[in-house]
Order: sequence, then structure tokens, then C-alpha cells
Amino acid sequence: MKLRSITGLAALASITIASCQSESKKASGSDSLNADSTAVVKLVADSFKKEIDGKQTALYTLKNKHNASAIFTNYGGRLVSLLIPNKEGKLVDVVVGFKSVSDYEKSTEPYFGATIGRYGNRIAKGKFTLDGKTYTLFTNNGQNTLHGGKKGYQYVVWDATQPNDHTLELHYLSKDGDENFPGNLDVKVTYTLTDDNELKMDYEAKTDKNTIVNLTNHAFFNLNGDGSGSILNHEVQIFADEYTPVDSTLIPSGKLEKVAGTPFDFTKATTIGARVEDKNEQLTFGKGYDHNYVLNKTKGMGMFHAAMVKGDKSGIVMDIYTQEPGLQFYSGNFMQSKNTFKTGAKDDFRTAFAMETQHFPDSPNQPAFPSTVLKAGQVYKTSSIYKFGN
Repeated sequence: MKLRSITGLAALASITIASCQSESKKASGSDSLNADSTAVVKLVADSFKKEIDGKQTALYTLKNKHNASAIFTNYGGRLVSLLIPNKEGKLVDVVVGFKSVSDYEKSTEPYFGATIGRYGNRIAKGKFTLDGKTYTLFTNNGQNTLHGGKKGYQYVVWDATQPNDHTLELHYLSKDGDENFPGNLDVKVTYTLTDDNELKMDYEAKTDKNTIVNLTNHAFFNLNGDGSGSILNHEVQIFADEYTPVDSTLIPSGKLEKVAGTPFDFTKATTIGARVEDKNEQLTFGKGYDHNYVLNKTKGMGMFHAAMVKGDKSGIVMDIYTQEPGLQFYSGNFMQSKNTFKTGAKDDFRTAFAMETQHFPDSPNQPAFPSTVLKAGQVYKTSSIYKFGN
């Protein structure tokens, strides 16, 4: 079955972000989507105000002419909420997350909605060699480094400016030696909610010393809504003929393998759950899908069309476009019901998925992979778009 076209988008409705003053005049609680679905939770701005590492956190709301809303906090550069209509025109929050900064601080899963850096995904054994020097990183994922190390960008408070209702600009200076990476890396990430109902992510970075960079966003999605249950009946199409198989620690072997004839073949729309329990060594290693796909350069939006996902209950379609060569598809295999989302639901096993646009895992140690080296004086630039419709 093919995914439906995303053209002819319905007009989107907005979420209210209640301030302390306005919230006192209203009853607390949620707006029901329908009798058997999740609720649209009103986020309280004061719940996202806190001083962390001497810097102030806050909540930021982006809107477009259709009154669509994307809501961020500068703590970790996180996408907290994204509201769009389901097939009935009712609001659905397609990003899982929490109701306060404190909830993000104490979460056992550190990456919900976060801007990831300095290096997204894994680096084998926490080591890489650049310009003849070996750098040793903190190993926070077994014997490997994951998503930047012990204090990746998900834990920093970004400097935030909001020049208009559509745009949020985040800035962070990652100093030379930060998590043992070389070079002062000046990072700017711009999130834009366009009038075409696209959430655009523009990444830019400069360094004064040769370094490695692989920036991405780690939003966890459930297109049926935050707290709506399993994502196994979501349909997925990934525009990739190959993927990078991994060892038992989820480090790529360096080879590219064809997806044809394997559970990793999403060249035609297939539900996440159709083959996730198949007997397959790669699925065993990842406890499901947690693999990088090699995009086949299908064109779309002036970029590569990476993937389409459709929520089975909501009818919501998400299209992903990127300038990156890879897409990490993660099927929520390590969710363990230890955290409570803003709807009150637990983060149960496979109740959200992630699709991270990226360069390949462990590229600094894989000379055949596209390079992630950023040289002093050069500018790192890359863009990705998540476009929603039904």
C-alpha cells in the first residue's frame, strides 16, 4: 500500500502556551482530541523557566499563518511539542515529550527532542584519529561514545533568540576540549515553521581547529499522538537501497548492504511491526530497528527525499527531506516505561520512533564513509525538513 500524498494540507490549529498569569484564570487539564485518543496538553511557560549552569531556560513557540505550532525549550535545544490536525481535523501532538524542564533533567532517556552534537550517533570505543592525533572521548554507550559523550548538546542551555513568529535561532559555543573534541566550535541552529507547514532545521558551524561534526535533532514521534500507544502499525517508506550493518555494539562494519530481501527493506511502504520481530542478527543487535540507511538520492524539495511515515489512526503523513547522506531509523526499542510524558502516559516499549538525518555512524573511523571532518576556516552547513499533512 502506498502512502498518501502530502499535498492539499488542511489548515492547522494552534496550541495555547499558558503563562503563569493566564493559567491562573483557566482550569488546568487537557483539551480532548476525541473520546478514545490522546489529549492536547497545555504547556505552562513557568514550568520551563529554570537556571541551569548559570543560564536561564525558557519556552518558545513558533507559528505560521495556518496557526500551526512548534514548541521548543532552549534546554538542550529541544522540540517539546508539535501540533497538527489528524484526518478528522482535530489536533494531535506528534512529538512525545515532557511538561517541564525538570522532567527533561531527570529523564532516563536524555535525548527526547534534543539538538544533538558535537557528533550524532556512535563513535567506536570512544576514539578517533585526526591529523595524526588520537582523541579519547567519554564512553557513554557501553564501550562506545553516543551523541557527543557524557554532556552532549542535549544538556546545555542554548542562547536563544526569536526574530519572528516563524523562527527560533539557537547558538552554542562548544569550547576546545569540550567532551575532548578539538576546536572551538561555534554552532548555530535555526528552526523555522514555514507557511507550507514544514519544520525546517538549518545547522551551521565554524571551528578554529580541525574537528569532526555531525549535528542532528532527536525528536521522538508518534503520529497518532503523544501517549497513544504502539507505533508498530505506522507505515514507513525509506528512500534507501542500502544500509550500514552493525556489530553487537551497534558500530558499523564499514560495509554497505542491500536492503532487498531483508527486514530492512522499506523501499515500499511497510508497517514498522511487519518484520521487526523476524529472526535476523541485525534486528537482534539493535533489539529492533536502530540502523543507518544510505539514502539513494531520490530528489524532493531541492534535497534528498529521505522517508515518509503515516500514522495508522491519525492519517497524518510526515515526509522527511535532507541534505545529509544518511537517516538513522530507531523504533523505540530501549523505551522502558520509566518516564512520564506530558499526557500522563509512560514511555512504553516502542511507543515512539526517531528518524535522524545525519552522516553515518563512526565515520571518523570509517574512511570509506562520507567525511565528517570540518577544517578550520570552513563552514559546516546542512538543512533538513519535516513536512506534515494528511
